[in-house]
Amino acid sequence: MEQRSVYLLIIAVLALTAGYLGYRVSQQGDMIEVQTGQIVEGNLEREALELDLQKLRFSYDTLQTENSLMMAEMSAQRSEIEGLIKKVCDRNYSVSKLKKETETLRRIMQGYVVTIDSLNQANIALQAERDAMAEQVSVIEERNADLQRRQENMEGIIEAGRVLQAMDLSPAAIRVASNGAQRETTRAKRAEMIKTCFTLMENRIAEKGERTLFLEVLDPEGRLLPPGDRAPVAMSGGVPASAARSVEYNGERMEACIFFTAAEPFVEGVYTVHLVDGGERIATTDLMLR
Repeated sequence: MEQRSVYLLIIAVLALTAGYLGYRVSQQGDMIEVQTGQIVEGNLEREALELDLQKLRFSYDTLQTENSLMMAEMSAQRSEIEGLIKKVCDRNYSVSKLKKETETLRRIMQGYVVTIDSLNQANIALQAERDAMAEQVSVIEERNADLQRRQENMEGIIEAGRVLQAMDLSPAAIRVASNGAQRETTRAKRAEMIKTCFTLMENRIAEKGERTLFLEVLDPEGRLLPPGDRAPVAMSGGVPASAARSVEYNGERMEACIFFTAAEPFVEGVYTVHLVDGGERIATTDLMLR
């Protein structure tokens, strides 16, 4: 009987021990499950934080500015982000502190975004203002160039207007009779001189007073004939001429003639006669001698 009681006691003790051990095992299992969940959750937080830091670094990389001070500051912020990413990977820093520092960097970046946007808007406004000023300068320069062209054209017109205009240029071969009378001829052998008459037109802007008109007489071969009865005739710049005459011009229409005596006898052919004023040929015609 006593032996049975001992067995029962041992069984009871074993049952209690087994129950206690089962309870403890159950508690350890719950703790392991909780810790496993915490580890998984911590890993997820770190992965999410690392992804968030990667996005933040990319956002910093996309910021563009020409402000050297801001560029230096943003470079320093990117370096801090690189350091935080390393801490996340090394697991030597608490997630909560990493999150706070990440949020601080994000707020700083948002400030940069606002500042850069303001600077860009200001630059756009300045560029628009510069473009408007450049357009105004271009308009003014074009206007000045147009005025300059008009002035040059006007000066050219005035300068051209100062040259006399002639019409009815009429050269004729002349032979002098024994009594001194002048008679026209068309025969080269009889001709002694060429008399060229013309009409000067009215010109109110031409210089008034004494003017020297020149005559160029070209033989049938196109050579300039020099005067034969006096010293060589030269226009301005030393350009030779065949004959010259000074007239008193008062701006009104007038008639005049110039006589040319050749150094050699005339030959048959077509002679070309140019009337010159101020270095410009103002009338041209031909004379045929048989």
